[in-house]
Amino acid sequence: MKFYIGFLFSMLFVFACTNKAENPTKNYTDMEYNKLTPEEERVILHKGTEAPYTGEYLNNKQSGTYICKRCGAPLYRSEDKFDSHCGWPSFDDEIPGAVKRVPDADGRRTEIICANCGAHLGHVFEGERLTDKNTRHCVNSISMKFIPDDESGDKKAYFASGCFWGTEYYFMKAKGVKSTAVGYMGGHVDNPTYEQVSGKKTGHLETTQVVYDPKQTTYENLVKLFFETHDFTQTNGQGPDIGPQYLSCIFYSSAQEKEIAEKYIKILTDKGYKVATMLKPATTFWKAEDYHQQYYQHKGSTPYCHTYTKIFD
Repeated sequence: MKFYIGFLFSMLFVFACTNKAENPTKNYTDMEYNKLTPEEERVILHKGTEAPYTGEYLNNKQSGTYICKRCGAPLYRSEDKFDSHCGWPSFDDEIPGAVKRVPDADGRRTEIICANCGAHLGHVFEGERLTDKNTRHCVNSISMKFIPDDESGDKKAYFASGCFWGTEYYFMKAKGVKSTAVGYMGGHVDNPTYEQVSGKKTGHLETTQVVYDPKQTTYENLVKLFFETHDFTQTNGQGPDIGPQYLSCIFYSSAQEKEIAEKYIKILTDKGYKVATMLKPATTFWKAEDYHQQYYQHKGSTPYCHTYTKIFD
């Protein structure tokens, strides 16, 4: 009898935990997050939909970041927004790790929710070929709040130093870095896959995108970290990873960034290093497959071909 009762309670506990995980919006109280209006609750908590062509951000073309109305977590960036003529704000990419996909209750569509608090955002569609990324996040304006760039001020930088798992590992831990993503840049193939890049014929390098707050750190600090976390003298790859996709490169987005990169290459050259790092203008950043993102954090291990070596004072 004791065994039966214990087993019954165990099963009830498992059921409760499973049900809790499948219904993320039931885990939170209004006191923990921003207070919502009845209409916001209808959409955000009860998975409703605002009327098409009525949303506040449908035609917004300002540069900035869209955050979750409920918890304030960053969701989308303005450069990923496009006009799909569907009646709701559309994005072809999200900030890495910000949005979770779950099967919709209708059994046909895929719902998107805030990964931080479970707030309902809308739905995601693929295969429509409306943009190069072939993805459309159809989002309710009421589920978001827009922060113009002149308020957030975040900037992006792009670095390639071998396997992007290791490159990202150090940047995502750096002071002032808001988010990171790994992908491909510098080649001639649109929206490449990992297999294509590994085939060494796309021209792309494995690249890390770094989003940072210039009030907390500087581009110079990021450049120094870049050089201190890989062998910038290696000409055929990085560590045991050999191939053109693993070469060392700084992709600059402005003349100022190029000057800073050149400054530190000169410093290293004056120290006696033969710097193999290339400097190239930043082009389209193609985000890599989800399983590559924040790889070492999810795996719980450390890089095999990147180590930190102090070089600069």
